[in-house]
Amino acid sequence: MSDFNYKTLGELSKGLSRKEFSSVELLDDVIARYEQLEPRLNMFSHFDEEGARTSAEAADRRIRRGEKLGELDGIPTSVKDLIAVKDMPQQFGSRAVSAAPVAADAPSAERLRNAGAVILGKSTTSEFGCKAVGDSPLTGVTRNPWDVAKTPGGSSCGAAAMVAAGLVPYSIGTDGGGSIRIPAALCGLFGIKAQFGRVPVFPTSATPTLAHVGPLARTVEDAAAVLNVIAGYDRRDPATLNGPLPDFIGAGRGFRRMRIAWSPTLGYGRVDPEVRDITARAVEKIAELGLDVELVENIMDDPIDLWTAEFYAGVGTKLRQVVQDEPDLLDPAVLGVLKLALAQGMEPYYQKVFDRYAFREKMRQFFERYDLLLTPTLPVVAFDTGLDVPPGFDDKSIVSWATFTYPFNLTGQPAASIPVGFTEAGLPVGLQVVASSHDEASILSLASAFQRVNTQVTERRPPL
Repeated sequence: MSDFNYKTLGELSKGLSRKEFSSVELLDDVIARYEQLEPRLNMFSHFDEEGARTSAEAADRRIRRGEKLGELDGIPTSVKDLIAVKDMPQQFGSRAVSAAPVAADAPSAERLRNAGAVILGKSTTSEFGCKAVGDSPLTGVTRNPWDVAKTPGGSSCGAAAMVAAGLVPYSIGTDGGGSIRIPAALCGLFGIKAQFGRVPVFPTSATPTLAHVGPLARTVEDAAAVLNVIAGYDRRDPATLNGPLPDFIGAGRGFRRMRIAWSPTLGYGRVDPEVRDITARAVEKIAELGLDVELVENIMDDPIDLWTAEFYAGVGTKLRQVVQDEPDLLDPAVLGVLKLALAQGMEPYYQKVFDRYAFREKMRQFFERYDLLLTPTLPVVAFDTGLDVPPGFDDKSIVSWATFTYPFNLTGQPAASIPVGFTEAGLPVGLQVVASSHDEASILSLASAFQRVNTQVTERRPPL
């Protein structure tokens, strides 16, 4: 293992500033480790060594001149294949999409580039982000560094796998129903989707009312630093929030008393007993920080039908021609849900739209009483690759097993997964933290405080 593996963003940035090593030396180390790990984990849909080297060399020139652009400058990362990166393919994990390079960066990629980030390439995703596991017809199976027989979760599978494996300190994913939080939980990472519209999305997502872009990292501080770079208004995305950004970095340093609701099921979830025990013990530690925690069992009815109607209708409309003319190109599980979505009539669809607004109002009222809501991020730990859902969960849809994440894409609230422990088999468990609208600061404050008292989790490494 090299000296660079598992270094935080802050540690690497300080080393570059002090000229203890160069960005090119760091990149060479990452490439060597990539060559070792990629055959085992399958993290990348596209790897751009030449472009990364050009970026690293430019970073070294800036650093020699004393013109370092910030904490991200000269440090390798990746961007999920649902996000446009100039001169790289954007295939959405699908054989139905051209491999031609795209002409322009998405706002998040553009901001990374402007901050000096060394973009290694595109990370793997399930097809159009439609499954909560890590495989696609285009790139095959991505594997979990904690156990290569298990899925890292999805759809930001490659992003999570490479951060958990210590290849990069952070990576950029997307979250339309849990696709940052799910792999964060299964890979022992901190992953956050900020308030809907906090990070601009362009070109328009296939799920424009649900999609978030955000970071996965091994520490809260690293995720906050990245969020500070990629967040902010962009005129190309009319949903982006205009105005001053919250102090993401400062939020992790402060701590205040908060009213917290703890719900192990939300009122409808089935949770593995070991997952429930581990998350409950984490909640006890949070209470010991001096916070008021209240058990609230029944918060909502399962909104999976509202989420399914919205998410798959968007993707299905984008892929209608493929569904009709070339269905064999698509993942069979994805094809099935897209057909169902395209078959829904206008009246029942729009009734679900109105029901979604009613659901959002219900959650707004709930968060008048609480600052944060805690749940297990997932009801299970990582399960075998090759399965679309964990055993015993093949019921409502291919995402309904991710019981606790999709409700908060419907509301757009900030939500994160923090690593809180491991099962007897050595698999990570995550705790979801949900805040009221626009209050990422409370999540970062709590997560950072918990991270400081839970170092035995954050310092543990996969058995690679």
